[in-house]
Amino acid sequence: MKYVTEYRDAALVGATLREIGRTVTRPWVIMEICGGQTHAIVRHGLDQLLPPEIELVHGPGCPVCVTPLELIDKALDIAARPNVIFTSYGDMLRVPGTGRDLFSVRASGGDVRVVYSPLDAVKIAQANPDKEVVFFAIGFETTAPANAMSVVQARALGLTNYSVLVSHVCVPPAMQAILGSPHNRVQGFLAAGHVSAVMGYWEYPPIAAQYGVPIVVTGFEPLDVAQGILATVRQLEAGRHEVENAYGRAVTFEGNIPAQRVIEQVFEVRDRQWRGIGLIPASGWGLRAEYADFDAERRWDVSGIRPQESPLCIAGQILQGLKKPHDCAAFGVHCTPESPLGATMVSSEGACAAYYRYGRHLSSDELRITSDEFRSEPHSTARHSSLVTRHYHD
Repeated sequence: MKYVTEYRDAALVGATLREIGRTVTRPWVIMEICGGQTHAIVRHGLDQLLPPEIELVHGPGCPVCVTPLELIDKALDIAARPNVIFTSYGDMLRVPGTGRDLFSVRASGGDVRVVYSPLDAVKIAQANPDKEVVFFAIGFETTAPANAMSVVQARALGLTNYSVLVSHVCVPPAMQAILGSPHNRVQGFLAAGHVSAVMGYWEYPPIAAQYGVPIVVTGFEPLDVAQGILATVRQLEAGRHEVENAYGRAVTFEGNIPAQRVIEQVFEVRDRQWRGIGLIPASGWGLRAEYADFDAERRWDVSGIRPQESPLCIAGQILQGLKKPHDCAAFGVHCTPESPLGATMVSSEGACAAYYRYGRHLSSDELRITSDEFRSEPHSTARHSSLVTRHYHD
């Protein structure tokens, strides 16, 4: 398939990895922002194929993972009420709140439904005028246009029984929070390709200039990720801190202007809590005053929520790139996909879920191979091929 097959070519990936090995001369820490990139890296074994000087750390780009526990508890409270149809994307149903999840609510009789689009939730509201239909509107800039459009559509249809529980967050403020932390280790970013397809990358140059870090917009196939890392390493080695677009087949500088317009029409910038990280000023969106009638938090009294995080979970440190999943004592023991302690083990984009699914129970040192193997020529191509292609049949 065009634009897919060629980006999974093991020979091209291997050649790019060897070029990284020839380019790097000292240790660098690079963060991939998007959870989809994290899964691509772990699924295809790319982190095992990098030279030991390169450390990849996993960022907060998993929307399910950063949705605050308080809001999940609010969702659970609303979903359990009579006369409510609570709709959500599927991966939110197993995210643990304080003591239960949405699956538990459904098992106890709550009307909780999985939808593939917020516009499906609008249709449910049309078909059930005697019910209150709530959509759990979470995510980054990627899902914001469709969620905003559902509110616009509901108003156009005159629906009074549709509302959204909003937990939208934005990538650039999170990058700034990470870089501004006294514990920051990140020296370069692989920017999220899907977010950039919507928003463009015009927001990144000021961040690169202020903090002196290269930012490379990167895709999700093995070759995309390898090329993004190579571009970042070249900048780091040269002492440059610029914004590059390595995902040109999907991303433009200005982004999707109509999508940005509908976001601006419906939402306004708000301070947002990030699960495991805390409050980041001006890091998310909430409904504008003119759309307040569609705000589920205003429609339902959920002010008395007192969330309690698991003391064993270190998801917050993982989301900031300070720890890896296998650094957690609960990983694979007390915390598994069947009994998760935190959202990073539940989501299809969570780092812990990726490490567990692909058997990463070893330490970083045990996963490394030698630098010489990377600077050598084709004798390692077979290993590149086997690691890059081993999971395509999954």
